[in-house]
Amino acid sequence: MTAAPAKMKREFDPKTFLATIGDGRKIVAVGKKQMIFTQGDRADAVFYIQEGKVRLTVVSKAGKEATIGILTEGNFFGEGALAGQTVRMGSAGAMTDCELLRVDKQAMMNALHREHAFSDMFVAYLLARNIRYEEDLVDQLFNSSEKRLARVLLLLAHFGKEGSPEPVVPKISQETLADMIGTTRSRVSFFMNRFRKLGFIHYNGGLQVHSSLLNVVLHD
Repeated sequence: MTAAPAKMKREFDPKTFLATIGDGRKIVAVGKKQMIFTQGDRADAVFYIQEGKVRLTVVSKAGKEATIGILTEGNFFGEGALAGQTVRMGSAGAMTDCELLRVDKQAMMNALHREHAFSDMFVAYLLARNIRYEEDLVDQLFNSSEKRLARVLLLLAHFGKEGSPEPVVPKISQETLADMIGTTRSRVSFFMNRFRKLGFIHYNGGLQVHSSLLNVVLHD
C-alpha cells in the first residue's frame, strides 16, 4: 500500500491578493474629484490603488489645507489604521477615476501575519515611503522653492522609476503645487514659466516633463 502524496503547500501571490476580491477585500470604484475618506472618519481599512491617482491632504485646526502626497497605481494608503489610529488623520480624494482595493483592517493584519511574501512586499513599500518623507523634509529645510518644485514635477512624472516617464496627468493646479512645496501660487507660476522658456517642460495634451529639469535639482 503506497502512502498518500503529501499535500502541496499553497502558493501565495501578493499581486493576485491585491488584484482580486475575497474575505475582507472588495473593489471600490471612485469617480474623479470624489472623496475616498475624510479626516476624522473611522480608520478601519487599508487601500491599494489599482488604477488612478489619489491626493492626500490634511487640514489644520485653523482650517488651512495642505497636500501631503499624490499617489498612483501600486501605492497603498490609509495604512495608519494598522498602527493604532482609530480615526483618519487626513483625507484622500480621487484626482482621476480610480479603481481601489479596499482591505479591511483585520483582513490586512491576518495576511501580513500569515503570508511572508506579502509582509515583505508591504514592509519594503513602507520603508520606501518613509525614505520619501525624509527626502521631502530635507527638501523643505534646505532647498529653494524652485528646486522643490522641480523635484515634485520629476516625481510626478515618475523619473527614476522603471519605464518611460509619463505626462503629469491629471492637470494639477498651481495652488496644489504651491501647497506641496510650501510657497505661493504666484511663485509657482513664475517658476513654471521659467521652466517652459528653458525647455524643461512643455504643454501638449498635458504637462510634459523633460529629464533636463534635473539640472535645476542638481545645480548648486
